[in-house]
Amino acid sequence: MMTEFKVQGRPPATPLSHPRHGARSAGIDKIRVLIADDHVIVTAGLASIIGLQRDMMVVAEAANGREAVDLWRKHRPDVTLLDLRMPTLDGVGAIEEIHKEDPAARVIVLTTYDTDNEIYRAIKAGAKGYVLKDARREELLESIRRVSRGETCIPQSLVEKLAAGVSGETLTGRELEVLTLLARGKSNKEIGANLYISETTVKAHLRSIFSKLNVLSRTEAIAAASRRGLVQL
Repeated sequence: MMTEFKVQGRPPATPLSHPRHGARSAGIDKIRVLIADDHVIVTAGLASIIGLQRDMMVVAEAANGREAVDLWRKHRPDVTLLDLRMPTLDGVGAIEEIHKEDPAARVIVLTTYDTDNEIYRAIKAGAKGYVLKDARREELLESIRRVSRGETCIPQSLVEKLAAGVSGETLTGRELEVLTLLARGKSNKEIGANLYISETTVKAHLRSIFSKLNVLSRTEAIAAASRRGLVQL
């Protein structure tokens, strides 16, 4: 369900005027924020925190990625605060659609996930900030302010995690399929049957996976893949 907030006294934007610029010229010196999260309690909490700030205001709330894109088109907020995992259209998909229309759009990912793959996909899509949901309130608010000024705001710990993940070799599509079945507890024989390949081929893929993940066993491979967001346990 979409929730929109009308700014009292603010004239409607015309197709030729950018709402972000209009807000500044109209004397509204506030960072206009769009929130997108499929959990109502989270959205309400964020709206309450942001609404208490003298330099911020919430212009709309969305419950999924599709609504987020639609509301972004309507309001052109200064900053969009976006969850990664939402129904209809996920966070990465929403970021990609928004950036196709405006490469300068400022999006902050707010999520519980900090795996290499999640971070990489969000940043590659165009996210300017990445904040974990267990971050302190002050950290979140400062991220909104910095991103609104055009800065990139990603915690050093996540930058290091991303660098570590990118430095490793990329798994092929077939290796990811083998790894997914491995994480589900399938034996080599069962993996082969599922993918219509021989056990010998499965073992060859496993050797390559172990090498790329820098692990020595199936258990270590599953744990490493989970940390990187390559499989969901």
